[in-house]
Amino acid sequence: MKTEFKYLLLIILLSFGLSSITLSLIHLQSFIPQFFTLAIVDSVNPCTFVVYTIFLIALSVKGLPKRALYTVGLAFIFAVYASYYTLGIGLMILTGKIPTTWAGYLAIGFGTYEIITGLLEKSRTVGKGKLRKLAFSTEATIVGGLILGFAVSTTLLPCSMGPYIVFNTIISKMKALAYLLLALYNLIFVLPLFIILFAMGSLSESKEFSRAMVRHSRELSIIAGILLIGIGVWVLFKF
Repeated sequence: MKTEFKYLLLIILLSFGLSSITLSLIHLQSFIPQFFTLAIVDSVNPCTFVVYTIFLIALSVKGLPKRALYTVGLAFIFAVYASYYTLGIGLMILTGKIPTTWAGYLAIGFGTYEIITGLLEKSRTVGKGKLRKLAFSTEATIVGGLILGFAVSTTLLPCSMGPYIVFNTIISKMKALAYLLLALYNLIFVLPLFIILFAMGSLSESKEFSRAMVRHSRELSIIAGILLIGIGVWVLFKF
């Protein structure tokens, strides 16, 4: 087995295993299906793949060797994780002031929006032109990967605001535990980026995989919308 696949398998096992064990230990076993549904819907997002495709194309033009690609790619993923976690804290503060039942209505509303934009094939990615310029102008170094990762995170929220706002509304009443759950959620959120980085045999294959996900954005949006509506119904009955 290639070293890359060993790393990838370890990351996947840690993400899902650690999340499941932690939720069980804090007596939130019943929340495990909803937790993974929201995190996976958020992570398998067409906007994420659009942004990552731009990033990979920029790296390929710069002709990075494989080891440097992994280093810059990991820096990029770390920056996305840190930025998205910080955004989550802000959302928790805002949503902590509203009743949990509102998360149900928000989920149904965002789910409907996802389905409609999917059917209309309407892009929700913000500032693709600026991102492209930034990706090609930023140096292919660890610092460059961090800068680009922090920058692109601001474009992901309009795409994934549905599941992320719903999730933060649900956990915002859990006090200190909410920060732990947010950290686990974001491990699942960045998993597709790790998969693209480590699982593909070459940079060209990584780009093709990412582009394929973008081509299926309509189906992904519709599925995400249906799952969000299901979460909304669960919240309304649960709370």
